[in-house]
Amino acid sequence: MRSATPASPRSAARLAITVVVALALVGAVLAYNSRSAGGQGGGQGSADELKKSYTATAANTTRKKADDTVYNADGTHAHDPGTPPHDDNDPATKNAISRAATATDADTTDPTTPAQARADERSAAQQRTQRAVPLRHVAVDPAQPTIPANRFNLFNACYGLRSTATGRWLNGVHVTATSQGTGTPLYFKPTMLGRYLLYSPTRTFLGAKAGKATYATKGNASTNWTVTQAGARQFRLFLPGKGYLAAAASGEAVFVAAPTGRTQFTPYRRSGCTAFPEIAVNVSGNPTAGTTSYQETRGYIDAHTHGMAFEFLGGDLHCGRPWSPWGVAVALAGCQGLNSVTGSAVESFLSGEIGADPVGWPTFKSWPAPDALTHEGTYYKWMERSWRAGQRVLVNLLVENNQLCTLYPIKRNSCNDMTSIRLQAKDMHLMQDYIDAQHGGPGKGWYRIVTNPVQARQVINAGKMAVIMGIETSVLFGCHTRLGHSTCTTTSIDRQLDEVKRMGVVQMELVNKFDNALAGVAGDEGTTGYLVNTANTLETGSPWRMATCDPNDPEVHDKDQDNSVPIPDQDALFGAILRVLPQNLLASLPAIPLYPAKHHCNKLGLSGLGAYTIRGMVKRNMLFDPDHMSVKARKQSLDLIDQLRYSGVVSSHSWSTPDAYPRIYREKGFITPYAGDSTGFVAKWRRALTWANPRTYWGIGFGADINGLGAQGDPRGADVSNPVRYPFTGLGGVKVYQQTSGVRTYDINKDGVAHYGLYPDWIEDLRILGGNRIVQDMTRGPEAYLQTWERAYGVKPDACSNGGKHSSRFFHTRVRVGSTWWKVVRTAGQPHRRIDRQFAYCGASGTVLVNFNARGRVTSVRG
Repeated sequence: MRSATPASPRSAARLAITVVVALALVGAVLAYNSRSAGGQGGGQGSADELKKSYTATAANTTRKKADDTVYNADGTHAHDPGTPPHDDNDPATKNAISRAATATDADTTDPTTPAQARADERSAAQQRTQRAVPLRHVAVDPAQPTIPANRFNLFNACYGLRSTATGRWLNGVHVTATSQGTGTPLYFKPTMLGRYLLYSPTRTFLGAKAGKATYATKGNASTNWTVTQAGARQFRLFLPGKGYLAAAASGEAVFVAAPTGRTQFTPYRRSGCTAFPEIAVNVSGNPTAGTTSYQETRGYIDAHTHGMAFEFLGGDLHCGRPWSPWGVAVALAGCQGLNSVTGSAVESFLSGEIGADPVGWPTFKSWPAPDALTHEGTYYKWMERSWRAGQRVLVNLLVENNQLCTLYPIKRNSCNDMTSIRLQAKDMHLMQDYIDAQHGGPGKGWYRIVTNPVQARQVINAGKMAVIMGIETSVLFGCHTRLGHSTCTTTSIDRQLDEVKRMGVVQMELVNKFDNALAGVAGDEGTTGYLVNTANTLETGSPWRMATCDPNDPEVHDKDQDNSVPIPDQDALFGAILRVLPQNLLASLPAIPLYPAKHHCNKLGLSGLGAYTIRGMVKRNMLFDPDHMSVKARKQSLDLIDQLRYSGVVSSHSWSTPDAYPRIYREKGFITPYAGDSTGFVAKWRRALTWANPRTYWGIGFGADINGLGAQGDPRGADVSNPVRYPFTGLGGVKVYQQTSGVRTYDINKDGVAHYGLYPDWIEDLRILGGNRIVQDMTRGPEAYLQTWERAYGVKPDACSNGGKHSSRFFHTRVRVGSTWWKVVRTAGQPHRRIDRQFAYCGASGTVLVNFNARGRVTSVRG
């Protein structure tokens, strides 16, 4: 239960708004129901039909498969609109070890005994005392000499342009200046690889008009210059549709259709530019890297974020985007571009205040904020700040919620889940290219998309951030269902598994919000549950098949249903969308059944198609995330995982139940609890220590769930006795100062995790609350994740703690000089330690050391 504390002004305002939203909801779902029923009206008759449908499908039995593990659901499945999966900013939910079960019930379900818990904690403590991994520091950017080395090397720097034909310098719209100092300094802001906005000291952009140079007030496609290299120290500047910049004999800067000697310029570094507007990183010092590309890693890992959420729900609900070729003023402009009625209503609801300021850059008055769920939270400079301070792994979940997308009246993208996922995957590569452009060219940026653990280890040890692609969506692979009839087959699942694997997807959930043809879902509770269950009924013909759990455990259950009045006081995505829909047709809201006594468990488990999907993921070395599943489906899934002897399991954001977490660890999987408030996360870490598997490498990460699906951490308060003090020290000794965005400066003590760039501050808050131990464990998180991923490729676990020690003869005959480090791991299993150029193994007769050269190839085997 939520504690009976006085409502804040922000919450009170939101509640007032949601009273109106409730009326909109009724009209919206009724209108949608009418369309779904082929235009038939609502009324009590349609509600009765839904009740009859529910009664009939609830009576269906399940057929037990021959392996006694996986069940085919012969009744109703539904698919997920994927709305926020919890009571977004309720501390009781946000800070619970599990968001899939109530947080206030007695802790009776964890199968770990006190003796096991103590042993697990000792194992984690012992691992902290191991020999430190050597680290080095690397430069953020490549060097930029006086004259650029190539066409990418002009990034974010000030240059004067000298004509190689005349020796004169560009000054304004002429090429007549006789010295660099009298020429015009231009700031080269990359828009993509090899393309730039040329920003003048008067905050205008060099462009073209009527065949001559001019200056425009806005940076856009008409001022987006393509730079090519004509020869040593010589470059050409081209505007599509206008031509090449040239130094005319008259001294004017003109445009010509074809390159000539007069179109060649030499850029020289200089001062005097006005810097292009941008968000500050506010971290000093170079990031850390490994001393070799294959050693143990250090850093932080976020295993659950939605960086491309600006495209989902049709692409016009989300405010802002993580980058724009035209800069921060466009990327983070806010929601004022929506029509006035819709934009105002959405903004007011999301901010919790009537008349919220929709403007982002540069004031950021009303957003970003911890509970501003559909405002952009992952702008690339905010993410860069987290990388600079120590983050080394980011799992970006591609997400779509087709039901909400269908309901929302304004959209530019398809509502089809898989179409949206393909678009977001493409966007990830575009963002990688954009960040590369900001740092000097292809491969130079810190945002590196990886598709296997070898690539990830190399990227992390190069001091960059390994970005992993995942999926969390409503109707995975188009597996809709209506009254037991699925729209997907084993053939279509195989085809799409191959497709997403080629796309680069590594980590995946089967369900998100609603039941689908693969598995049952945990559901939602309270007012949110009523709304989502209503939409489930409209989509599938049946509400959730919730029944009293047997056994009725107070901690292991799905979301309890109490038929709350449908006022979405916390579900921001539902509320924001439904706030702007017609307020009519109130009487025919589909009836939700009165469920039996709690606690509630979804009768739908893992279907045969769901089991087939998991087997397909295992075959393709993908990481399976059991979050959001019903208790029944998750247990059946983990039973299947056990049968397959597969350890590629990751629970990424606390949407499993506490019975599952120790089991995932015993399966040699990996867990990143939902970040939430710093106080709540410290409690989650302490409990996770009692599950630490002594047979695996210990480390922990977090799941931010930022950008629409999860509220971020609230501040502890500026008046606490132990606040975060700025500057503080990040990974490897970097200094982290208060973050500035536009005219606003953020303070974790007052603002909480308002945007992604404040995760370094949040980790410092963890250190203050939990001591250095929690930060040590966080820095070990990427390595723990990578080792789980390696085992998904069939690599045997560390023989020191798992048995299976090889003889000295095995190492000397099977581990050959010249072999790559990855071949050694595939042959001999995971080493106990990976320090610099040496792997240490537990052999049958003692320690065996495998030595490598700088390129990661074996030079000798000793022991």
